[in-house]
Amino acid sequence: MTVLAIDAGTTGVTALLVTDDGRISSRGYQEFPQHFPRPGWVEHEPEEIWQATLAATKAALAGPGEPPTAIGITNQRETAVLWDRRTLAAPRRAVVWQDRRTAEICDRLREAGHEDRVSELTGLRLDPYFTGTKLTWLAANDDAAWAGVRDGTTAIGTVDSYLVARLTAGAIHATDPSNASRTLLYDLEAGRWSEEMCELLEVPLSALPEVRRSSGEFSRTDPEVFLGLDLPIAGIAGDQQAALFGQACFGEGESKCTYGTGSFVLVNTGASALRSQAGLLSTVAWDIGDGLVYALEGAVFVTGAAVQWLRDGLGIVSHASETEPVARTVDDAGGVVFVPALTGLGAPHWDPQARGMITGITRGTTRAHLVRATLEAIAFEVRDVVEVMIRDGGISLPELSVDGGASANDLLCELQATQLQVPVRRPQVAETTALGAAFLAGLATGVWSSTDELRATWRLDRRFEPRQRDEADYARWLDAISRVRNN
Repeated sequence: MTVLAIDAGTTGVTALLVTDDGRISSRGYQEFPQHFPRPGWVEHEPEEIWQATLAATKAALAGPGEPPTAIGITNQRETAVLWDRRTLAAPRRAVVWQDRRTAEICDRLREAGHEDRVSELTGLRLDPYFTGTKLTWLAANDDAAWAGVRDGTTAIGTVDSYLVARLTAGAIHATDPSNASRTLLYDLEAGRWSEEMCELLEVPLSALPEVRRSSGEFSRTDPEVFLGLDLPIAGIAGDQQAALFGQACFGEGESKCTYGTGSFVLVNTGASALRSQAGLLSTVAWDIGDGLVYALEGAVFVTGAAVQWLRDGLGIVSHASETEPVARTVDDAGGVVFVPALTGLGAPHWDPQARGMITGITRGTTRAHLVRATLEAIAFEVRDVVEVMIRDGGISLPELSVDGGASANDLLCELQATQLQVPVRRPQVAETTALGAAFLAGLATGVWSSTDELRATWRLDRRFEPRQRDEADYARWLDAISRVRNN
């Protein structure tokens, strides 16, 4: 038996056919455009996400492997999407998680004294990252789009609920707790939408999707709109929670780091929503039928996106895979430090106004130094988060499981193990975000019978041991961070 996993990421959609022994039998991928209408603004056209979903799925189905028996969905989180309940057309572009336009709204709410209560209810913080203030902005600044929200003809959701609507021809408006818990509108302890937060952020609760458990049949796809397929949609989770599940981190204290557009370190905290006072987020990991499972998360906004910027913005590499051989031509970054705060700083600093900076450039600086400094920056950012987890969250981290596109870079994994001073382990299947979505759907439909059976499918590709680290490099990083935050 196989499961179709749809991974609707920030820059493209991946579709995988996952076999019952945890292998990938076929895959498809389709990028979609990024829109930057103003500095600090990031938007996606929902229709382009849907068309990329169709194209990626069609490519996956054309490959080898059995036809799928169920569908699991995972997605870029926090992105705010609006669509007409009848036609499914979007009245405007989606506001992407990276978008910084709501910084002033967050500041205003913070100055009014709401931050502590927001954190208490949601496990999050007032930052443009999250969905809620994006919706507040739309209500105030796009009356044409918001009119449908007020009169009930327009639905509000995140990318997962938008795709569910498209896959079912509008038959269902639903999400799961992992996505709901990233909106600033969800009561983390009560496990439901918060009327208090909806009122504070001026979001009609009636426009939000129904919250269902992460593993269980949501609905069936409509074959007339989805490539002739009539399949149960049986698993949904936000991308980082799905990666935690795909890494088989089912036990309390188990952790992973996903290197995607950003980097996200999550640790399973079991049935307790562990709170942090030092910039980490409390979030729902999943609900597979035994109640909510929580995670503590450190979210770094720009890592893979920094490599993408080297490629597309500066043109100093033509493909991400070039970064390792180029960076290995030098022994170190030559004193160059790159802080990739291209869309502000996430955990543990949380500064939406911060912007990127490169320091230490001399006449001897080459592109290899800048490329290596970019890889070092990713490792430093993750170290920042992990040290907070260990120091302030009381988390023990004997090793770190890694996944995502950049985890294929051996040099990055070596740098990460050295910066953390713990082993880094990489699975054979690095696409654990999609794998987690498949696992959730397969659990609900009998492809797998238990998490123990899922754990048995995890296979090690390579283990990276730490080397002696140079604290002077990290000191230069911390100094650069302080400069960025004080600009």
